[in-house]
Amino acid sequence: MTRYLLAIDQGTTSSRSIIFDQTGTSIATDQQEFRQYFPSDGRVEHDAAEIWETTLAVCRGALKKAGIDASELAGVGITNQRETTVIWERATGKPIHNAIVWQDRRTASLCTKLKTDGHEQAVVERTGLLIDPYFSATKIAWILDNVEGARSRAEAGELAFGTIDTWLLWNLTGGSSHFTDATNASRTALFNIHEQAWDDELLSLFRVPKAVLPDVLDSAADFGLTDARWLGAPVMVAGMAGDQQAALIGQACFKPGMAKSTYGTGCFLVVNTGAEALRSENRLLTTVAYRLDGKPCYAVEGSIFVAGAAMQWLRDGLKLISHANESASHAETVGVDNQVYLVPAFTGLGAPHWDPHARGAILGLTRDTGIGEIVTAGLQSVCYQTKDLVRAIQNDGAALASLRVDGGMVVNDWLMQFLSDILNVTVDRPRITETTALGVAYLAGLQTGVYDSLEQISELWECEQQFQAEMSPALRESLYAGWLDAIERVCNN
Repeated sequence: MTRYLLAIDQGTTSSRSIIFDQTGTSIATDQQEFRQYFPSDGRVEHDAAEIWETTLAVCRGALKKAGIDASELAGVGITNQRETTVIWERATGKPIHNAIVWQDRRTASLCTKLKTDGHEQAVVERTGLLIDPYFSATKIAWILDNVEGARSRAEAGELAFGTIDTWLLWNLTGGSSHFTDATNASRTALFNIHEQAWDDELLSLFRVPKAVLPDVLDSAADFGLTDARWLGAPVMVAGMAGDQQAALIGQACFKPGMAKSTYGTGCFLVVNTGAEALRSENRLLTTVAYRLDGKPCYAVEGSIFVAGAAMQWLRDGLKLISHANESASHAETVGVDNQVYLVPAFTGLGAPHWDPHARGAILGLTRDTGIGEIVTAGLQSVCYQTKDLVRAIQNDGAALASLRVDGGMVVNDWLMQFLSDILNVTVDRPRITETTALGVAYLAGLQTGVYDSLEQISELWECEQQFQAEMSPALRESLYAGWLDAIERVCNN
């Protein structure tokens, strides 16, 4: 009998649900966007109740499209936008404030003070993270300090905190489960990734009462049964992971040195480092890739702010192209030996430069520069930025065996070939590209016996196309030297 798995993929702009069969093939998908709130400069919020409502709607919608009942589901997996913070009343399940989104910068001054006071080293050592508004800890403190009576209620045990995975789980189980998994816990800046436990010193530093925190389980675990009224029958929630970690699992990157890179608006490169929590000397993040049977697997993560967004700017801002898919034909005409460089530092530069004051630039313009050269430079910038991350990871001592790619940009064959050439590694594009949702479906399947091992899941991964490096070392070094010169010109460090 076919056993189905329901994956909830709760993202920053939409809630999505995908039903997979046991071969990892998508059977049905449903998706709903929800409202973004920008109450003032640098602040980004979501209505947590709307997130729950849209999630429930897409779960029901996917079941209906698939033509199956909830009783035919082996389990449910949840993957989520990471770091986004919700605090709610345990008695009523009502949030006391809008969810504060991972992009929100309202706690920047607090983070600056904590760094100035010399606390970052301790945070890095315990959590693998930097002190930044990105992570959940300062968001929790802000809500407790700015909602009347919240801090005293939190200390009395009346309030609950969760990232979006925990919030959805609470609602799905009718308030009976208050859990998170180790990957999401590792993004709060409150979780000691070496001891795999909430850290009392960090709780004190960030002024977060322990009473609000969920219990931390493995990424494949019994998180509780859904209330039968939601889907029509109780189903075990059996898998949970933050979105980038879920994509690593969906790409079956289970051995040290295996890596995935997701090319969407931005780019996230995650490299499995195995049982070792590799300490980055290049301001990359150390994080939990997944935890199974109580044993954590670690990863190093680097983030690029602008990948696909650069092509969106060339299309909508400069109107050099009408559709992103036109970029490949421009690049094929221009060729790889393009001496124009586009540095897309529209909101500063992410890892490994971490320069918030850098701004975008196009360099190397001559009289014969045309639209083709600039569009090609936009594509190449994505690959050069990835090389910056790979070089930082290699300098930290992690070997990169190959790179598995996903996201909207990877359909561009020219781009994938140039990526392989400039990195000098094999680039693998999978048959199934819904890797984030697939990752938590796999976790849920592990817990419920649909799969018996990571090895079995690895065998399900199929390469749709492989790209091998063909570029000469001399050209590779010359092109990348030009990029480094361009970066130096825009950086303020």
